[in-house]
Amino acid sequence: MTAQIFLVLGGIGMFLMGMKAMTGALREAAGTQLQSILTRFTTTPFLGVLTGGVTTAVIQSSSATTVMTVGFVGAGLLTMPQALGVIYGANIGTTATGWLVAILGFKLKLGSLAMVLLFPASLADLLGQGGWARAGRMVAGLCLLLVGLDLMQEGMQQVTGTVSPDMLPGASVVGLLALVALGIGLTVLMQSSSAAMALALVMVESGAISLTQAIAIVAGMNIGTTCTALLASLGGSRPMRQTAVANLLFNIATSLMVIPVLVFGLDELQYVAQETSAMTALLIFHTGFNLMGALLFLPLTPRFTKLITWLLPEPEKDRLVNLDRALLSDPTMSLLAAQSALETISARVHAAMSAALQAPADYRGLAALDPCREALAELEAFLADIRLTPGKADEETAFSALLHQTDHLMRLMHRLQQTGRIAVLSTDPLLRRPALITGAILQRLGLRRDAVAERDRLARLVLLIQHRKKRHRRGLMLGEHAGLYDLKEVFAHTDAMRWLERSLHHLERGEYYRTVTLQSLPINDGKTTETSPD
Repeated sequence: MTAQIFLVLGGIGMFLMGMKAMTGALREAAGTQLQSILTRFTTTPFLGVLTGGVTTAVIQSSSATTVMTVGFVGAGLLTMPQALGVIYGANIGTTATGWLVAILGFKLKLGSLAMVLLFPASLADLLGQGGWARAGRMVAGLCLLLVGLDLMQEGMQQVTGTVSPDMLPGASVVGLLALVALGIGLTVLMQSSSAAMALALVMVESGAISLTQAIAIVAGMNIGTTCTALLASLGGSRPMRQTAVANLLFNIATSLMVIPVLVFGLDELQYVAQETSAMTALLIFHTGFNLMGALLFLPLTPRFTKLITWLLPEPEKDRLVNLDRALLSDPTMSLLAAQSALETISARVHAAMSAALQAPADYRGLAALDPCREALAELEAFLADIRLTPGKADEETAFSALLHQTDHLMRLMHRLQQTGRIAVLSTDPLLRRPALITGAILQRLGLRRDAVAERDRLARLVLLIQHRKKRHRRGLMLGEHAGLYDLKEVFAHTDAMRWLERSLHHLERGEYYRTVTLQSLPINDGKTTETSPD
């Protein structure tokens, strides 16, 4: 009996190792494209459901998808309704693992083939590089998963005579709650709902537990899988905790659907079990109740969001940006958070500068930029603490571009303190029009409809000012010689021209490096960027 129990435990351990290796290889193969999909194709909760389902099915881990989503909310890249859609979809996507295990491990019985493939797959992982190594690790993980499943089946078959459904709580209310608690405990202990699901499939197929007991255990597993996201949100920002709590409440509410299923749908599931197998009936239940949970909550997302906000209210912001230092543990997330903060600061600065360059000029925004200076100081401290992953060129490129963006924004804000130079622009016949055009471009940049086109316009304005600079300075000097201007006016107009040229340079460079950052991180606008010196 002891040997059989060890066989089952060893099978679980091998399954977990295989799942970890396969999931890690799949995530690495997907790379930043997976994160890009999560941020770009979740504009509505419905699209979030589709994206979350596909992402989870690809990487075979609802916990990884949910933790990624919690991090994106903390970085300010996803709103609560968008994140909820991804969470709904992740619950549906995770059911794909159960079907995969059932088809490969139970129907096709590929355990023996897995033993044959494990050796070359391991060699590919150890000796290969890049894609070959990832493919080897992926196949090796799948092989370990199938071998572990075989060990669980073998061990469970030998203890079937000893372990029976009578040893577990029955179908009473107290018994079902105990089984739900067992499912929660198994998932928390294994840190993998997929491994817990595989164990449930083995036990129900071998007759160690009944279909009713398996249904209650699986419902508990849905709750237990939220533990990882809750742990990831500890010490994080309020939006991160809100998302993790929303995930918990959604899974609890979805798991409560087991009650009407057992009351009204158990006969149909028993019929499916008789016609096919108990394992198939359990998989249909697992997929069905997660799908129904998503369909039920999808139209209620706005109200659900209000409930979560009421339970965990967002405190009033006392700062322009609130960079969550818990994100520093993940280089990609911390870079995304820094870019999000820069977007917020830049928007405020651009709006103030645009108002000052319009006719009539409005300097109130420029006088209220102290929060932007405080935010930039916080951003500098945050950037100084980011630790990049060695060898990841995308992270290094994004980090360098973020530093350039920050530097140009700081220099621009320093120039915006020189309001006297701005006032001179409105009186200069050659500089007034470029100044007004700059203000209009800044307004359009705030809309972010075609940032690359606006950046190109800024670059052309820089060239225009540079082309006119010598001629304009010469004209001013001749005017002073003819008595049209005094020397003080000449210096004032020359300084204003230099101010506009340098300000345009900082604006154009900031937009250029913004494009570089977005192309290097999981959020990119799909535009190509040419190499250009600072």
